[in-house]
Amino acid sequence: MLEFVERLSRGEKLNAPELGQLLKGAAHDNNVLKTLRNYAVRTAQEQFGLGVYIRGLIEVSSYCRCDCMYCGLRRSNRTAERYRLTLDDILRCAEEGYKLGFRTFVLQGGEDGTHTDEWLVSVISKLRALYPDVAITLSLGERSEESYRKLKEAGANRYLLRHETANSELYASLHPSSRGLEHRLDCLRSLKRLGYQVGMGMMIGVRGQSVDDIAKDLELIAEMDCQMVGIGPFLPHKATPLGGEPAGSLELTLAAVAIARLLLPHALIPSTTALATLSPTGRLEGILSGANVVMPNLSPSDVRAKYAIYENKASWGKEAAEGLEALDKELNTIGYHIDWSRGDYIY
Repeated sequence: MLEFVERLSRGEKLNAPELGQLLKGAAHDNNVLKTLRNYAVRTAQEQFGLGVYIRGLIEVSSYCRCDCMYCGLRRSNRTAERYRLTLDDILRCAEEGYKLGFRTFVLQGGEDGTHTDEWLVSVISKLRALYPDVAITLSLGERSEESYRKLKEAGANRYLLRHETANSELYASLHPSSRGLEHRLDCLRSLKRLGYQVGMGMMIGVRGQSVDDIAKDLELIAEMDCQMVGIGPFLPHKATPLGGEPAGSLELTLAAVAIARLLLPHALIPSTTALATLSPTGRLEGILSGANVVMPNLSPSDVRAKYAIYENKASWGKEAAEGLEALDKELNTIGYHIDWSRGDYIY
């Protein structure tokens, strides 16, 4: 197993069977996991030093046309509290975030049919005019290439769209209302063609997923060569068909994050909110596995609990924009600090 780690650290690519062996070894042998994470941290520090980029997360809508089996925002969840932020709401969030020092805003939401190209263009254009020095990241699901083009021309810089799984059958079972995995990948290819900095990624531990599936995810991530990679544990929501399933493994998630770092040394990899929700030390464990981004919540305080993709989502304290001082102190305990720059991908 350690041979695989060393090969990755030298810039070699492993195939899916080899990645699967490494994941299984890391999940069952703490020495393998420790070595893997140490190599990943060394790689991240060579690229980014000890700084951790921050992104201000603005959750713009909890309405969604999709019916994903794991997500609390699924359209079939009749108990979900729905909301939509107005343009003024979003601008107030951005104003507060800019004052706090954020230089990246992430507009994230369900696939809300009222979010037309025209409306989104008006939001993005206004943000770009008010804050010409910030990066604008979108995470708004599947749209047409023409739609992505309009949003890019309005001033968006980045787009996050997790592929979720490279197993097409598993993808179909988790996303019954979707157009399938290949369409998802086509969206990612469109975003890359248009010049976005693009993020993909997956959950770890969802029902029906094998370690070999995760290995294929990592192989796909290396092939797609995106600029951002988001990997977090599956966390259940009681109002979904997977509500009774156990959460994903912390160790396997950290191993996947570390492998992603070694596969893509320059990638922007968040220590996800899901990690912080799964474990009190999850965010720091992610940083100590090669992650270099955190995304504190900038959403209005009265809607944060309503954006419940899983239960008990961490969105307060060090997970909130107003908790940046506490976040920096927490990072200081492991020798890191907030990097206040935009944190663009360096080609």
